[in-house]
Amino acid sequence: MAGIYLHIPFCKQACHYCDFHFSTSLKYKDDMLQALVKEIQLQKNYLQNQTIETIYFGGGTPSILEASEINLLLDTITGLHTVATDAEITLEANPDDLDQAKLQALRQTSINRFSIGIQSFFDDDLQWMNRVHRANEAEASVKRAQDSGFENITVDLIYGYPLLTEQKWKHNVNKVFELDVPHVSAYSMTVEPQTALASFIRNKKQPAMNEQQSAEQFNLLMDAMQEKGFEHYEISNFCKPGHYSRHNSNYWRGVSYLGIGPSAHSYNGGARQWNIANNAKYIQAIYNNELPAETEVLTETNRLNEYIMTSLRTSWGLDIDHLNNIAGGTAALLLKEAQPFLDKGWIEKKDSKINLTQTGKLYADHIAAELFFSPL
Repeated sequence: MAGIYLHIPFCKQACHYCDFHFSTSLKYKDDMLQALVKEIQLQKNYLQNQTIETIYFGGGTPSILEASEINLLLDTITGLHTVATDAEITLEANPDDLDQAKLQALRQTSINRFSIGIQSFFDDDLQWMNRVHRANEAEASVKRAQDSGFENITVDLIYGYPLLTEQKWKHNVNKVFELDVPHVSAYSMTVEPQTALASFIRNKKQPAMNEQQSAEQFNLLMDAMQEKGFEHYEISNFCKPGHYSRHNSNYWRGVSYLGIGPSAHSYNGGARQWNIANNAKYIQAIYNNELPAETEVLTETNRLNEYIMTSLRTSWGLDIDHLNNIAGGTAALLLKEAQPFLDKGWIEKKDSKINLTQTGKLYADHIAAELFFSPL
């Protein structure tokens, strides 16, 4: 089984915190669409005839696409690959795009899962982020999608930014429960270097993020999700039983995937590949039958460290026996380095599995970095 990711690099406006590759100009949208189709054709052998289990439209804002354009891309994929009959096909969407007409049109596609970028149910927060939608659109978009027959929905929320009080955060989390969505992705506000938010903070126009606030709101979220029966199956992801994201879960489990579009990444088990993050150069290269990508062949140490980083973030945990399958004798070395975190109660070991505790989830990146192997 494998997955395909399509990067749609267009947005109506730039969120202040976002550092993903996108353009706010739709001038080359048609050219980009044709380039995406052609790259799918050029990359047809990358996954070596594996059955496609998941397809994910990300970005950018894929909901900018018309239903006919989505069908063009899906038809190209199904014409070249075997796609599972129960494949999970996800479209990232902004609330303002999901009006009744758009939802009815999307019913004519194979899209069966929405990832709706809500972020907050407060207008002042959305304006601070420079989001294009408003709070009433966020709630209405979920209800319209459900009424249109789309039940497999995940919503995004952000916490840990100056405007978000504890009371507002509780309201956002409870609103998700009221809307009865089966999956939630929640992220701490991160200040990326090249973003508008980073510039505002450097120039003292905005306060820096508060790590203590973020930790408290993350703990509140974990407690609330557990109380409502959601599984915390990855650091930033919660779901009702049976509703985990198959596409993203495959990333964390090391399943092969093909990335299509500018800045998109691919992985085939032994190497990573990533496309150029420049729309014009990407289109030109594809039109010349060239793949504008760089490749990194993973060393044994790379594979060990990637497994540590991704597996620790999940409820499935790090299997120390699997480390020995990658490189013999490494399990004992890792257990030695892990002992201080076991003593602190940040991780726990059961049989061959190591998992983060709730406290440990606050330090996930630090723990993983400390367990990384130096070149063997």
